[in-house]
Amino acid sequence: MVDKHFSPEAVKSPDLPDGPQNISIDAAHPLSQTAASDSTIARNSPGPVEYEDTESAALNSPNSLQSGPTQKDVIGSPLETMGCKTLNAENSSSPDIIKQGSENVERPSPSTEEKEEGAAAEKLRKKTTFSNEVSDNVKATLKPCPSMSSNLNNYDGSEDSTPQVNASPMMEEAWERLKKSYVYYKGKPVGTLAAMDPSAETLNYNQVFVRDFVPSGLACLMESPMDSDIVRNFLLKTLHLQGWEKRIDNFTLGEGVMPASFRVLFDTAQGKENLLADFGGSAIGRVAPVDSGFWWIILLRSYTKCTHDYSLAELPIVQKGMKLILNLCLSDGFDTFPTLLCADGCSMIDRRMGIYGYPIEIQALFYFALRCAQQLLKPERDGKEFIERIDKRIRALSFHIREYYWLDHSQLNIIYRYKTEEYSHTAVNKFNVIPESIPDWVFDFIPLRGGYFIGNVSPARMDFRWFLVGNCIAILSSLATPSQATAIMDLIDERWEDLIGEMPLKIAYPALEGHEWRIVTGFDPKNTRWSYHNGGSWPVLLWLLTAACIKTGRPQTAKRAIELVEKRLSKDGWPEYYDGKSGRYIGKQARKYQTWSISGYLIAKMMIENPANISMISFEEDKKIEKPRLSRSSSF
Repeated sequence: MVDKHFSPEAVKSPDLPDGPQNISIDAAHPLSQTAASDSTIARNSPGPVEYEDTESAALNSPNSLQSGPTQKDVIGSPLETMGCKTLNAENSSSPDIIKQGSENVERPSPSTEEKEEGAAAEKLRKKTTFSNEVSDNVKATLKPCPSMSSNLNNYDGSEDSTPQVNASPMMEEAWERLKKSYVYYKGKPVGTLAAMDPSAETLNYNQVFVRDFVPSGLACLMESPMDSDIVRNFLLKTLHLQGWEKRIDNFTLGEGVMPASFRVLFDTAQGKENLLADFGGSAIGRVAPVDSGFWWIILLRSYTKCTHDYSLAELPIVQKGMKLILNLCLSDGFDTFPTLLCADGCSMIDRRMGIYGYPIEIQALFYFALRCAQQLLKPERDGKEFIERIDKRIRALSFHIREYYWLDHSQLNIIYRYKTEEYSHTAVNKFNVIPESIPDWVFDFIPLRGGYFIGNVSPARMDFRWFLVGNCIAILSSLATPSQATAIMDLIDERWEDLIGEMPLKIAYPALEGHEWRIVTGFDPKNTRWSYHNGGSWPVLLWLLTAACIKTGRPQTAKRAIELVEKRLSKDGWPEYYDGKSGRYIGKQARKYQTWSISGYLIAKMMIENPANISMISFEEDKKIEKPRLSRSSSF
């Protein structure tokens, strides 16, 4: 159950956003158009402005937005330089304050009922505007490769329109449970609980996890009318926590590390609420989350693209937060690869599962976040330098992943015939992989038509396991080429029983067993074969599969998976994961009423009903990136 300090009746805070955004945006703005142009959001500002590095100072600064979609002081110049119009004091919908010179003159405040009606109307207007704008452009935005099986032109009118008003009972239950999971801080929603299972020990499931909130936030942005306040509040609050000093056993973490999770505690002695963040010091294995910062940037871009509230991304504290995250990833070192070295437990797979090195999930999220930052960073001060560093890293990273992580039938045959101990730049076996290390299951798993990005590549090692998150993110971010994206979907269709089964869908395949499981996981009793991260089935991943299916023109594949989920997920109590080779059994330690299982289903349904929603979480192919010089033939 939720503690009473999470109640929305708590005292309201002046430091978090409130009310609807009141900025009208010119249609020519980069993010008001489609992602296909990959235009940057970066704009020129009138000059450097110094801010204190605290949340209150930033939000109360006269040059920053104090409140959520409503604002008392609007940043004018950066928006105006890109053709965005800010409402002046006379036509602003915020009636409390009018700017006259340097003084604020108060107006009589409207009643609470009038405010609520106005906020609801504005949210509906914004959602309708967004849906209409994107629906008009969706066919141009999401053009699949000609080799793909279908495209968005094949959707009928009902699928390409606004979501249906009459939701199914399962959808209504999902929305109700999602709203009940809201966490409030000083009267403002700042996130969602990981789970609300009254029959299980709380542990850390009563916290707001950064990665867990992303599907909840996307669901709120896709909702009609849109509920963008909680997303904005979450982005600002986690940014505030990023600024905390992070010490674990007398060792200070990097300045840009985002928390894995946070919770709200009520101090009875002082009579106030406090935030307590976890940066990995309390996590399983004590590993800091590498993916939190990437998900934060991705969600910021989705919020900006969906709401057209460009002012949030332009705040100096937000710009600095992005740069701190990027600093951790783009710093010079001993690396000879453009990929990011990571420890076990640094991502959604937060326990030891043999992903140490360069896991595909982190590399795909890294690439996705870099492309988002390209659009969100302003070129002022050191912003231009960051953008140049991002451009170079994206080109190198895309080549590396497409060249060395890709596996299809043709490439498997090449690896099978590798020669070892090769030297110089002419080497074909560049990582000195021993062909005898190829596991037997791979030869039967790889179909003649299809392929995927393998789990890890490093010296003398190729982890051939399938990881869904990395492959779907590669499709959404266009890290995968159009032909590779098609091949990934071909693989899913060909290996449906293995990867989807009776409950979508496998986080990893195959499961580690026997001696390999003992060595790789350290006898982990939770990651036994076909359970949890070790081949378990996770309903939350449905939204990633659905988005990838829509982008590659295969909505029927997503609908087939959604139908499987609808047969059991609600009846089973919305569990966190399922066990068994086909996902037949509720996970032995799975929490029920898992929030991201609920929100993952909601997003999948809303994207199928309105494919235009994919534009907030998808990129088209970057034409500037040089095509990889692949030495193998296509898989089809």
